[in-house]
Formats: sequence, C-alpha cells, structure tokens
Amino acid sequence: MSRRSLQVGELLREELTDIIRREVNDPRLGFWSIVRVEVSPDIRTARVYISVLGTDEERRNTLEALDSANGFIRHHLKPRLRMRHIPELEFVEDRSMEHADQIGRALRQLQDERRTTVEIADATDQREERS
Repeated sequence: MSRRSLQVGELLREELTDIIRREVNDPRLGFWSIVRVEVSPDIRTARVYISVLGTDEERRNTLEALDSANGFIRHHLKPRLRMRHIPELEFVEDRSMEHADQIGRALRQLQDERRTTVEIADATDQREERS
C-alpha cells in the first residue's frame, strides 16, 4: 500500500468515525468502532473495517445501517476531505477485536485453572509434611 493510500485511509478513519457518531441517527447502529480503512492505490474505493460488539443481529443491523447511510456519509465527507473524488465506501465486518477478547478470556481461564492447581498441590504438600 502506498504512503498516500495509508494517509488517506487514516484520515478517512478519523472523519468517518466523527460523521457516523455525530451525523448518522439510525437506531440500528450498535456499539461499533472503525478498526481500519484500506484505500485502493487509485483512491477510488475504501474498505472500512467495522468492529461491532453484540449479537449477530446487532452486527448485521449496524452494517445495514451503515450501508443505507453510505451516500449520506460520502456527502458529509466531501467538504472535510477537500479531494476531487471521494472514495466509494464498502463497510466490512471485522471480528478481530472479538477474537482477541475470546483469546484473552481463554488465557485468563487457563491462568486461573493453573493457579488453582498450584494452590491445591501446595495444600496437599503442606498436609503431607504435617503427617
């Protein structure tokens, strides 16, 4: 990815976050965040990766709300970006945050189980020493 694409992607991420939070009033929007924006080398299209916390239905509703507001969002991007051509937006679900959370929970559970096993072993050793 070119330096220009990366810069435009970061700028788009910031502006899209602001526009969606302040301007898009759709009750279908859940708890979301924009993870990253990948812009094509010709700056004609941008793939917007959205992480949505919630059920599958909440995720689907949020993506539907963003897809239906696509033209509205692009209209609000025009004065902010000062670019000749505003990229076509494609909203894509990103579950990386959810996967990271699941991995974190699994690691904490393993750590708790290991701690419990060590505590039981220590207690057993102490009882054997007393006997």
